[in-house]
Amino acid sequence: MMADSTMLRNAMMRSIRAFFFDRDFIEVETPIRLKTPCMEQHIDAEPSGDYFLRTSPEIFHTRLLAAGHERIFEMGKCFRRGEFGPLHHPEYTMLEWYRANADYMDILADTKALIQAVAGIDDLVWRQWTVSEAFLEYAEWDPVGHYDENRFDIDLVEKVEPALKKIGGPIVLIDYPVEAAALSRRKPGNSPLAERWELYIDGVEIANAYSELTDPVEQRHRFEECAEQRRVMGKAIYPIDEEFIEALETMPPSGGVALGVDRLLMLIAGASNLDAVLPFR
Repeated sequence: MMADSTMLRNAMMRSIRAFFFDRDFIEVETPIRLKTPCMEQHIDAEPSGDYFLRTSPEIFHTRLLAAGHERIFEMGKCFRRGEFGPLHHPEYTMLEWYRANADYMDILADTKALIQAVAGIDDLVWRQWTVSEAFLEYAEWDPVGHYDENRFDIDLVEKVEPALKKIGGPIVLIDYPVEAAALSRRKPGNSPLAERWELYIDGVEIANAYSELTDPVEQRHRFEECAEQRRVMGKAIYPIDEEFIEALETMPPSGGVALGVDRLLMLIAGASNLDAVLPFR
């Protein structure tokens, strides 16, 4: 089993890299240990001495976009403290890519093409639902304009995601409440919606994408709100990454996505949990 999953991973990684090289992306490497992890409400960084292990390379990718790079991707290890389960490991492989002068819909087109190329199939039926549509159908309320964080999280896990698994295939949940999209650009006109989508395949969350927020004032405000929420929850509060905030001042409009490589491999292999495709745990 170890040999089979290793060979399958090798083929998938080669296919992913070929996909991006064919589209004029450059592969980048960014630090794994960092002084200031990106602050998100429910994601805890793993300490590493006086530093932390990254939960995502996003803050460095933002700085590369601000420096003038237009198409970048990275595959590498990321870490989240205390995440264990059939679909969660504290150490995992993340694929992230970003495009300057693009938005979340451009990134969705990339993602569809990537999944079809890597999985070796081109006849997938993709469904796309707004968050409002999915919650009204399966949880009987609309979180947009009536956001309740606890109710949203519980109903997503207990009602919406099981429905997506039952339906099967790739389903895109799109246009999240702005309160549930800390790094996403708000839709025009002071909308209550953020330009964010998540991809589920057979009920498994595979990717999370945004039109990137490039307003440093609003981003700082969101980080401050997140810090207060983490304080109330008794979680560690990380300082705001000032280099990241400064980069937003010159970053072009951009779209980006984070995709779980291990979960994608699991689905390609027809496995039901990550242990089947991770040779070392």
